[in-house]
Amino acid sequence: MYGTGQLSVVVAVLTYQRPEDLELAVPRLLEQAASAMLKTSVMVIDNDPNGSGRQIVGSFAASNLLYFNEPHPGISAARNRALAEAANFDLLVFIDDDEVPVENWLNLLLEQYLASNPAAIAGPVLSEYAHEPSVWIKEGEFFKRRRMASGSSLTVAATNNLLLDMRQIRSLELTFDERFGLSGGSDTLFTRQLLKQGGHMVWCDEAIVIDRVPASRLTRDWVLRRALRSGNSWSRVEIELADGPRQHLATRTGLAFHGGVRMAGGAARFLMGLTLQATDHRAKGLRTTARGLGMLSGAFGYVYSEYRRK
Repeated sequence: MYGTGQLSVVVAVLTYQRPEDLELAVPRLLEQAASAMLKTSVMVIDNDPNGSGRQIVGSFAASNLLYFNEPHPGISAARNRALAEAANFDLLVFIDDDEVPVENWLNLLLEQYLASNPAAIAGPVLSEYAHEPSVWIKEGEFFKRRRMASGSSLTVAATNNLLLDMRQIRSLELTFDERFGLSGGSDTLFTRQLLKQGGHMVWCDEAIVIDRVPASRLTRDWVLRRALRSGNSWSRVEIELADGPRQHLATRTGLAFHGGVRMAGGAARFLMGLTLQATDHRAKGLRTTARGLGMLSGAFGYVYSEYRRK
């Protein structure tokens, strides 16, 4: 266990050609760092090969603000660059560039960490919309995320609100798998590998960040593609975690079966919604069908690359 006075913290925000988001994110994170109970820096990992975020970061005169350009495409490469550049820090905190942390967010994470020294802490992400979502999207609960009591143990987490104990991460020799760089899911695999290797993750329900959802994501097409990607990456993670040829085969078979069951169940719910004229059943039925299709396709090796670049 560290002595509190020895701890150093870096908050990493990953970005790719989002100048408006970056201009909003950096000053807010610098404010969090200034009020933090521990010495804190802010680090921007720019995944644009042209370094489009460099000038924006340079416009802020802050000695604790770091900028690194990671030209290799994909969010896994950017996350790994953050791990590498955090080598001299004790704690690394990930947050997305389109998220706004609540007041005292960082200290809430740090207080939770100091209470039990877990390998990782995740917090909730709440959505704020560019415009009111359609009834179909709201009834389908496409943006609903988990909440639980602080201190609850976790089996999986995303990096959109995640604290890592770098000493434990280095001890477990964990990195983000770059085969998931353009498809998503590397954070799911990373945190499940952490748990598999004996690491402990907990929840901090008070450390909230607000996800600003743009209009481009408030469409049926986008939310259904996201459901498909979620199912696809879940299958790929399950297969990656399987040990040995027999377990790989059993895992693929199980995923194909459960994906097919989800598709059938989702289709049935959708048809029931049509019959009853119930928007929630129609939306949730299609969401389940899309996730099942993603699981089924992932079981057979298909990779849905949501973040592929033109």
